[in-house]
Amino acid sequence: MFIILSAFSQTPPDSCRLRISLVTCGPGEDLYSIFGHTGIRVTDSTRNTDIVFNYGTFDDSDPYFYLKFTRGIMRYSLSIWPYSAFMEEYRVEQRRVAEQVLNLDCREKRQLFNALLINAQENNRYYNYQFHVDNCTTRAKNMITNNKPVHFGNMLPPQHPSFRQLIHSCLNQGKQYWSKLAIDLLLGAHLDATVTNEQAMFLPDYLAKGLDSAHTDSGRLVSETVPLLTPAPKTPPASWCTPLNLFSALLIIIAALSFIPSAQKAVYVFDRVLFLLTGLLGIVMWAVWITRVDTVCSNNWNTLWALPTHAVMAFLLSKKRPWIRIYWIITSALLALLLMGWLWWPQQLNNDLLPLVLLLLLRSVAAIRRGSKTGL
Repeated sequence: MFIILSAFSQTPPDSCRLRISLVTCGPGEDLYSIFGHTGIRVTDSTRNTDIVFNYGTFDDSDPYFYLKFTRGIMRYSLSIWPYSAFMEEYRVEQRRVAEQVLNLDCREKRQLFNALLINAQENNRYYNYQFHVDNCTTRAKNMITNNKPVHFGNMLPPQHPSFRQLIHSCLNQGKQYWSKLAIDLLLGAHLDATVTNEQAMFLPDYLAKGLDSAHTDSGRLVSETVPLLTPAPKTPPASWCTPLNLFSALLIIIAALSFIPSAQKAVYVFDRVLFLLTGLLGIVMWAVWITRVDTVCSNNWNTLWALPTHAVMAFLLSKKRPWIRIYWIITSALLALLLMGWLWWPQQLNNDLLPLVLLLLLRSVAAIRRGSKTGL
C-alpha cells in the first residue's frame, strides 16, 4: 500500500480520466461475510491503475484480538488493494459483485480521490469498528457524502424496521439460524431502535439501494450500474438442527418423561444441567453488558429468563431450605410474566427461545413441587 500511495503522490492524475465507483459485494456463506462488503474503486486510465479502497481490513494476529473483540474494541483500517486482488476472493467464493459509477465532475473526482489518499495514510487509516454505526460500508458512504452534497430518496417501508430486523433479514436469507440466535442472546434492546433512511445504509445492499435513489445538484449520483460478478444464486442447504427444532424436541421429551416415575432421576439430572447452563449463559450476558465499551449488549431483556443465579441454584435443587422454594416460585412467576408479554417487551426476543423458556417454566414449577414433597 505504501508503494501505491507514493506513486500517486509524485504526480497528480488527470482527474477527468478518473473513474470512481462504489463496489458492493454480495453475502458469503460464513457469518463474517453474510452481510456482504463495500469498497470504493478508482480507475485511472492515464496511469493504467485500478485500485480499491477497502475499509474492512483488520489484524487478527494480535494475541488479545478476541478479548478486545468481545469488549467491542475492534481496530479496523483502510487499505488499498489492486482491483484484481480484491476481486479474487469473490471469484473463488462465487459471490455477487456490482459497481455503481459515481456521476462526478473533474474537480469532484480529484477531491474525493485526494480525500481517500489522505485517509489511507498511516496516521489516518485506523478506526474503531462498530458494526451498525461505523463499519466498512458507513465509512465508504461518508467519504462520498462528505465530499459532495447528496440527497437520498426514501428506500424503506412506511413502518421503518429496526437494526435487529435488518440484521435478521440477512441471517434468515443465509439460513444462519444459530448465528441469529447468538446475536439475539447477546445484543440488547438498543438494537431494536428504529432506523432512519440513512442509518439503514450500514448494510452494503442498503447503501447500494440508497445510492440508486440519490440525487445531487447536478442530477443522479449514479451514472450507471455495472455487474462485475454474477454467479448463479446459491440456496443454503436446509437443516433440521435449528434452535426451534432442538428446543421443541427437548420440551416434548422432558415433558413426557416427567410423567414416568422411573425416569425421575434422569429428569433431575437434566434439571441440574439445564439450570447450570442457563445460569452460565446469564453470567456471559451480564459480563458483556458490563465490560463492553459500547452499548449494544446493554439492557438485555434475555437476562429475565437466563438468571445468573441459576448457576448456583442448580446445585441446590435437593436442599431443604424455605428460601430455595421461594426462589423457584419467584422464578416461575418471572418466566410466566415474560411469556405473557413476549411480543410487547422493549426488546424483540428470538421466537426460537419460546420452547426453551417454556421448558424452564415447567422445570421451575417442578422444583417448587419437589420442594413441597420434601417438606421445604
